[in-house]
Amino acid sequence: MGREILHKKENLKHIIKNLYRKMKFKIIFIAVLFLSLFTKSYSQQNANLFDFDYAQFSYDSTSNYVEFYYSFNQSVLTPKVVDANRIVEGILKISIEDTTTKQLVVNKQWLLKYPALDSASSVDKNLVGLLNFVLPKGIFRCTVNVTDQFNEKNKKTISDFIFVKPFEVDKIAVSDIQLASRIIQNSPNTNSIFYKNTFEVTPIPTLVFGENIPVVFYYYEVYEHENQSKTPLKLNCVVINSKGKIYYRNTREVAGGIPSRVEVGTIPIHKFPTDTYSLRIAVLDSIDNIGMTSSKRFFVYNPKIKNLDTAGVQQSSVLSSMFGIMSSEECDDLFAKSKYIATSQEVSQYSKLDSVQGKREFLFQFWKKRDEMNGTKHNEYFQDYMKRVQESNQKFSSLNRPGWKTDRGRILITYGEPSEIERHPNEIDTKPYEIWSYNDLEGGVIFVFADLTGFSDYQLINSTARGELRDDNWQQRVQIAN
Repeated sequence: MGREILHKKENLKHIIKNLYRKMKFKIIFIAVLFLSLFTKSYSQQNANLFDFDYAQFSYDSTSNYVEFYYSFNQSVLTPKVVDANRIVEGILKISIEDTTTKQLVVNKQWLLKYPALDSASSVDKNLVGLLNFVLPKGIFRCTVNVTDQFNEKNKKTISDFIFVKPFEVDKIAVSDIQLASRIIQNSPNTNSIFYKNTFEVTPIPTLVFGENIPVVFYYYEVYEHENQSKTPLKLNCVVINSKGKIYYRNTREVAGGIPSRVEVGTIPIHKFPTDTYSLRIAVLDSIDNIGMTSSKRFFVYNPKIKNLDTAGVQQSSVLSSMFGIMSSEECDDLFAKSKYIATSQEVSQYSKLDSVQGKREFLFQFWKKRDEMNGTKHNEYFQDYMKRVQESNQKFSSLNRPGWKTDRGRILITYGEPSEIERHPNEIDTKPYEIWSYNDLEGGVIFVFADLTGFSDYQLINSTARGELRDDNWQQRVQIAN
């Protein structure tokens, strides 16, 4: 009996010991994930060996130019004397698989050699490099394998999904944000692998700033259609911590109408407490109220700076969106264009707002709850809606009214492109009219527009859609009296 109790005690101690080990592993694992900042999957023997990041830029209408930034941690690579030179070497392999076709679009390997530094100078010295590929539209799984050439057990694997969506050229678009440890304007070092558009941009794949790197450098590109109006653009830059508090904000205007422009900037972070931060860029065309945003997360390690945000007061992310840089008049104009899909309650709520902050917050929430794909970078519903507003202005504007205020503009904005348009512009016995058919709406509906005044002002005179004007005798209205 005593042996049985002793045996049970030993089993219990063994179970508790295993639980402690598992709990300890979970704590360490969570800490590593927090510092990594990204939802990448890792499998490694040495988490500090290697870091990896990427950014996408416009290439053409079907593809994006993707830059891959990598860095080996010099302090954990194994040095070796080769031909009287003390060196370190790393093997880098990148494979990129199309998740739809399961085909490898990239499968390459590089042997990277560097002179080894002495132990005193190798601390925090990362060996940074850049690779680039042109990837077509799609979803790709990128797997990066790295190995210390002189110690095969010293290795790491990073896996991440890359969503490639070519930047739209018929409206404003913003590239990914590249964070850097240094940017040199008008750099003479044109042969550098980091040289682009007259800048030498040194990436920082670790995305960690702080005591040793007290300034965040950033680079991004803005794209416009070459025929777009030269309306000034508003650029809004905001940095927000993990609790939603704004630590930095800058808004300025730049000239519009430039097909492709480069924007760079710096953010001093020496007074930022240790935390995860998000840099958010919003670009707004104030005439059409069309804007785009881009964001990038990074980590700041400043152990000497006290964090006073223990209360965790959450601020609205509207301040870092395109809505956060709109004037009161711009908010009113945007909501007027949004009324076609607004409820009567929403119209009433907006009419009672008397501050620009309230209007910005309302519009932010108005479009956020209509975002059908919350997990994506942009609000595709809002983008498609505003694209139809632009199209209406281009097709249906007259001398006294913008296209979005016309009946045809309203229907196009509300229901999208019709399945078919039947036009009757020059009938002998009828006034000009059009019949728009929507085959997939409510089992099939039509909208009839007629130019009753002779001034190309097409009015909606009949529709079979629910809630729209219906007149089964519409044909009599377009007849020309003899």
